[in-house]
Amino acid sequence: MATDIKKSIDKMDIKSFQDDLIGWFASEQRELPWRKDQDPYKVWVSEIMLQQTRVDTVIPYFTRFLENFPTIEALANADEEKVLKAWEGLGYYSRVRNLQSAVREVHEKYSGIVPDSPEGISSLKGVGPYTAGAILSIAYGKPEPAVDGNVMRVLSRILLIWDDIAKPSTRKIFEEAVRKLISHENPSFFNQALMELGALICTPTSPSCLLCPVREHCQAFHEGVQKELPVKTKKKTQKAVQLAAGIFTDGKGRILIRKRPESGLLANLWEFPTVELTLDFQRQRDQLAEHFEESYGVKPNVNDSIGQIDHVFSHLVWNVQVYSGIFSGGVPEGPQLKLVNQEEIQEFAFPVPYQKMLKQYLDFKKAD
Repeated sequence: MATDIKKSIDKMDIKSFQDDLIGWFASEQRELPWRKDQDPYKVWVSEIMLQQTRVDTVIPYFTRFLENFPTIEALANADEEKVLKAWEGLGYYSRVRNLQSAVREVHEKYSGIVPDSPEGISSLKGVGPYTAGAILSIAYGKPEPAVDGNVMRVLSRILLIWDDIAKPSTRKIFEEAVRKLISHENPSFFNQALMELGALICTPTSPSCLLCPVREHCQAFHEGVQKELPVKTKKKTQKAVQLAAGIFTDGKGRILIRKRPESGLLANLWEFPTVELTLDFQRQRDQLAEHFEESYGVKPNVNDSIGQIDHVFSHLVWNVQVYSGIFSGGVPEGPQLKLVNQEEIQEFAFPVPYQKMLKQYLDFKKAD
């Protein structure tokens, strides 16, 4: 640990800090469905869902997911299509694929019991240092650090840490700090309290310092630099990708959908025929029609655009021009390609941008 941070910790009354933090959490914590018990499986599912997703968004997904897959055995034995459908809309689908893969390992290798050691739990697919620490501390009461963005923000202010939190190497500094500060009597509440404090009080902008239960321990507050911390460099500019997508129906009004490849962005989810554009706006329809004919051996009639969908990923932005169209003749249906009606399409898992396209199309049809 850096010498200056060690000095910051040495200045603190650690026991008083723990008591103030845990006491606040005990009385002020939000009622969240995954806090009703300390079941390691439920804690695990909630932590995976909460990665890069707001609490309010996660709550209904968590509830439905646990209704569908209430136990490790249920998720381990579930069909991937149903798992993806239950996750539909949360994004970052590799999270749930890794979760199911890891749960299967727990089911087979550990008789359905989530490992309670750092070595055992960290060996599971998709379980990084934060998730491992969260499960071990919250579910098993182990004094392990669980350092996420909220925790780094809180501790950067309390301990006056000026290291750039956007750098992966900086996480180690905060993990070591937590090891020095964590309550061994109640590590579950301690870690949850740090996260809760970052979510409710010690927010990214305009922190509510006057409401903070550990304000007297906060060195950034005493020096008046709380709004300058944490230090975080900006991400690189996202690449914009221009696409055209078509919702094409056959003579029976069935919509053509296809499954994306097993690897890469949005793997194994369903979509409408889509092509990356290399031509100007006037030729978009032509390019989409040519792509359709080359892919399926049928020439479609492509109507005017029904709108545009813009969707932001972590590393790129999709600008999708959406078209409707019809085609006659058969297409080679199979596991990766299907013709479905408006009721059947609800059974398939689509990424958010394609859900928006379908809604746009159905609204367009109603108004037509």
